[in-house]
Amino acid sequence: MPSLTRSEARERSALLQVTRMEVDLDLDQGEERFGSSTRITFSCNEPGASTFVDVKPAELRSMVLNGQSVDVTTLTDGRVALSGLAADNVLEVEAQMSYSRDGQGLHRAVDPADGEHYVYGHLFLDAGPRVFACFDQPDLKAPYAVTVAAPEAWTVLGNGAATKVAPGRWELAETKPLATYFVTVCAGPYASVLDEHDGIPLGIHARASLREALERGAPQMLEVTRASFDYYHQLFGIRYPFGEYHQVFVPEFNAGAMENPGCVTFRDVYVFRGAAARDEILTRSNTIAHEMAHMWFGDLVTMQWWDDLWLNESFAEYMSHRTLDAATEFGTEAWVDSTMARKAWGYAAERTPSTHPVAGSAALDAQSALQDFDGISYAKGAATLRQLIAHIGDDAFIAGVSAYLREHSFGNGTLADFMGFMERASGKDLGAWTQAWLLTAGVDVISLDRAAGAVDRTVPEAFPADRPHTFDVAGFSAGAETFRVPVTTSGDRTVVPELAAAPAADLVVPNAGDLTWATVTLDPDSIAAVPEQLALVPDPQARAVVWVSLIDGVCLGTVDPRVMVRTVGAAWPHEDNASILNRSAGSLLGRIIPTFLPHEEQGEAEQVVAAAAASVLAAAEPGSTRALVAARAVARTSADEELLRAWAAGERRPVGLEGDSDFGWIVVRNLASHGLAGRELIEATRERDDTLQGRLSALMAGASMPDTEAKAWAWGEITTNRERSNYELNALAQGFWSSGELDVLRPYAARYFSDVPAMSAWVGDDALARVAQLGFPSRVVEEATDDMARAALQRTDLTPAVRRGIVDARSELGEALRSRATFG
Repeated sequence: MPSLTRSEARERSALLQVTRMEVDLDLDQGEERFGSSTRITFSCNEPGASTFVDVKPAELRSMVLNGQSVDVTTLTDGRVALSGLAADNVLEVEAQMSYSRDGQGLHRAVDPADGEHYVYGHLFLDAGPRVFACFDQPDLKAPYAVTVAAPEAWTVLGNGAATKVAPGRWELAETKPLATYFVTVCAGPYASVLDEHDGIPLGIHARASLREALERGAPQMLEVTRASFDYYHQLFGIRYPFGEYHQVFVPEFNAGAMENPGCVTFRDVYVFRGAAARDEILTRSNTIAHEMAHMWFGDLVTMQWWDDLWLNESFAEYMSHRTLDAATEFGTEAWVDSTMARKAWGYAAERTPSTHPVAGSAALDAQSALQDFDGISYAKGAATLRQLIAHIGDDAFIAGVSAYLREHSFGNGTLADFMGFMERASGKDLGAWTQAWLLTAGVDVISLDRAAGAVDRTVPEAFPADRPHTFDVAGFSAGAETFRVPVTTSGDRTVVPELAAAPAADLVVPNAGDLTWATVTLDPDSIAAVPEQLALVPDPQARAVVWVSLIDGVCLGTVDPRVMVRTVGAAWPHEDNASILNRSAGSLLGRIIPTFLPHEEQGEAEQVVAAAAASVLAAAEPGSTRALVAARAVARTSADEELLRAWAAGERRPVGLEGDSDFGWIVVRNLASHGLAGRELIEATRERDDTLQGRLSALMAGASMPDTEAKAWAWGEITTNRERSNYELNALAQGFWSSGELDVLRPYAARYFSDVPAMSAWVGDDALARVAQLGFPSRVVEEATDDMARAALQRTDLTPAVRRGIVDARSELGEALRSRATFG
C-alpha cells in the first residue's frame, strides 16, 4: 500500500481539524479478528472539498458521512475518498480488523506457559488504520474516547483511565489531544502492581506467567518512575498532563518501548525472569526515563511531520541519561552506558551510505521516515544537544525548552520553532550552529598532534561543515591521570598551549569525557599502549571512549582487529564497569571475531575471551554482576564440553544461576552451534522452559546447528512459514548465521536477496527491517556477497525497510572486506 506523503499530509491538515475521535473495539470475537467502530468528528475549512480517510480492514462493512452512505467498495490501498465535505462533519465507520503477528497494529500473542492470550496496540508509525479509521498523520491530533469489549477475565488498559462498566465492558477516560500513532489498548489477564506518586496513579503490568518476576522488579522500576517524574516536573515546570501512568510489558514488541501517553508499552524481556546484570537494570531504567521524557517531547508537543522526529527522540535520549545521572542511584554510570551502548550504535549508522542529518531529513513519506529511527536520530541527536548546551549554557537551554513546551502544548512543533526559542533564551544567533550540527550529515574525526600541542579536526569530504567542538583531552600513565585539558575547537587545527605543556602520558584520550560527537583517533603510541594500559585508567568514562575508539578504528580499517582481541585478553579481566564489560565483549563476539577475522582465526580468538571470562568468574564475588557477565561469556565461548554439558543439565552452575533458564539456553546454543547438541537436548530444554522465551530460544538453538539439514529447515521457517511471529523470525535469523562452515552457508547468501524481500507480502516493514538486518549473510565475507548486494539494490521493488537493511549491511560487509585486505 502507498505510504502517506508529506505533501498529502500538508494538504489534509490545511483542510481539516479533527475535534473528537470515538473508537469502540470488540476484542471478544475470537483469535483472528476484532470489531472496530469509529466515529470521527471533524471540520473542514473549505465546504464542498474532498479528502480521504485511512482504513486498512479485513472487511469494511459500512461508512456513513453526515448521514449519507459511502460506497465501501471504493476502498483502495487503505484509503476511501470523502467528497462534498460540510463545514462540520461526522464520519462513522464499521469494520472487521485482523490481529497482527508482526508487532504492528493490534498484535495478539499466546503465552505457552499458561495458554493465555494478550493483545496490545502498536500504532507507530502508520499502523493506526489497521485498528480504526482515522486521518493518520501526526499533526491532526484529537481527543480520544475509547470503549472496549473483552473476555470477562481480561484487564483492559489504554491512554485514558480504564473503568469496567459491565462484565467484559470497559470505558477509557477521554484523553487530551493525541496523534493517531500514540493511541493504544492493552488487554489480557495481565498481572499488575499499582502505586501512586504525587497524585499520579501508577501501574506496572506484565503477562500473568511473569507475575513473580514483575513483583520482584517492580520496586526498582517504580523508584525510577517516581524519581523521573520529580525531576521532569522540577526541570520543565510543567506537570505531567495525561492522568494515570501505566507501564505495560508486552510480548513480541518490535521496539524497546513506545511512549503512548498514559500507557507506555515495553518489550517484556525487561521483566527479568532470571539474573540481571547492573547494566541491564540501568538499560531498563534508562528506557523508563526515556519514555517518560516523551510525555513532554513528542506527546505534549508532537512533531508536525516525521522530518522532525529528532524533536522526539534526541530529546528523550538526552533527558533519560541526564535524569539517571541527576536523580537516580546510577549517577555517571548512565553516561558511560550511553558511550558503550548508544553512541557506538550511532557512530555505526554514520559510517553507512544511509547516514542523514539529525534534523531536516527528507522524509517524503511515512515509510521512508521510519528508516531514520536510528542511532543518528537518537544518540547523535542527544550528543548534539550536549554541544548546544556547551554553546549557550544550561540555564538558557532549559528556559528555551520550557517556553517551547508551554507555547505548543497539545499541538505540534518544528525545528524552526524550537531553535527560535533557543535563540530567544540565549540571545545568540544559532543559524550557523543549526546548519552545521543539525542540518548537515557526517561525523568529524578528532585527533592529536602531541608534539605540536594541537587538536586536529577532519571534516568528512561528502558533508563539509564547520562544527565547533567542546570537549576535554586527558592523559594517563601507570594508573594515574596525569592531565586533563578543556578544548574548544576553532577550524581544522586548534593549538592548545596547555596540551604542549602537559606532562608525558602513556595513553592520551581526546574527548575523554565523551562530551562531543566525533570519531576519536588515538595516536600510534596510545594504540600501542592500549592493551596493557587501558585496565589501569581510573576513569570509566575515558575507558569507554577508548573501547569505542577501538571499535571505530577496526570498522574504519585503521586498527587491526587483533588489537581488540589482545585488549580483551589483557584489560577485560580487570574491568569493573558493567556496561563496559558487557558491551565490549558483545562487540568482539557479535561482530569483530565472526566477520573481521579470517575463519581460521576465529576459534582461537573466542578462546581468548573464554580464558579472560573464566579468570573473572574465578575471582569475582559470587552472584555479582562481574560474575554474571563472566559466566555468560564462558557459556557462550567455552570449548570445555564437559563443563557445558554439566551447566546445560543445571549442575555445577555459578551462584545465582542455578535455575536460570536464559543462562541454560546460552549453554545449549554454544553446544548446538558446534554440533555437540542435537534436537533431543534442545527439545528437552524447551520442555523444561515451555514459555515464550523458551520457545524462541529453542528456535534460535535449532537454527544455530551447523549441519545442512538444520540450515535448510531454519531458512524455510524464516522465508516461507507465514505463521511465524516477528520474534520467531528474529530468533531463527539470528541463530542461522551464528554457525556453520562457509560451504554450507554460501548458497543462502544468494537466496537472501530473493527470499527476504519477498517476505514484504506478509510481514510489515517495521518487523521486516529487523529480519533484513539479522538475515543478511554477514558471515560470508566475500566479494561475491557484495556483488549480489549491489545488484539487489538496483531493483525497484524493495520496500524502504529492506533497502535500508541491505544498504547498511552491505556497508558493514565492506568494512570487513577492507579490514581483511589490510590486515590479513
